[in-house]
Amino acid sequence: MKPILANLSPEWEGRASILEMKSANFQWRQMEWIGFYFELLCRRVLKDVLQFPGDRFGNVSFDMKGSLNWDLKTKAIRSDSHEMILNDQAAIATSVTQYGRHGFVVALCDVEYNDNDRTFQQWHTELKGGPTAYEEERIERTSVSRYRKTHARLTEILFLLIDSENLKDLDLMRQGRNSNGRPRAPKYSLNLEYIDPFLSDRIVFR
Repeated sequence: MKPILANLSPEWEGRASILEMKSANFQWRQMEWIGFYFELLCRRVLKDVLQFPGDRFGNVSFDMKGSLNWDLKTKAIRSDSHEMILNDQAAIATSVTQYGRHGFVVALCDVEYNDNDRTFQQWHTELKGGPTAYEEERIERTSVSRYRKTHARLTEILFLLIDSENLKDLDLMRQGRNSNGRPRAPKYSLNLEYIDPFLSDRIVFR
């Protein structure tokens, strides 16, 4: 996997990337496009060596699978928080029990955001045919939307492995309740400043 991913283009221009996702009919409407774009790239280049998607445990389906299940994650390196949400606690534990390990492929990106006029956001909204119901509801509440990422530069890919020994070193995150009032299942999270117990390999892009 590593030699293949090392050949990825590190420069992801927002409009071109979203149009590429639209052409592939793959999650192009999503606001947080960089994570889905990374997944699309991985699906393309790894399709002959890995299975997409991976196993499904309960309501959780992992992104890909070889000899173990892997999740794909992206993280903006200039974010205020170094904490990265991983996946469902019970599903990861089951995956570790069944295969001995569970993997994460983490793309670290240096990102740029749209200008004060939000021209990128307006372009994306027009491409989708207008604001979604969620966006219209937010406008009615006069809630300010987040700035959109307009460009990402892939700086590093981390290969993290979770096993029965280091599973206990992960943080546990509880995320309140779903819209139906039921509590959301807890998820594991990881502080990227403390990855040594999990780091298996890495790719650095120059």
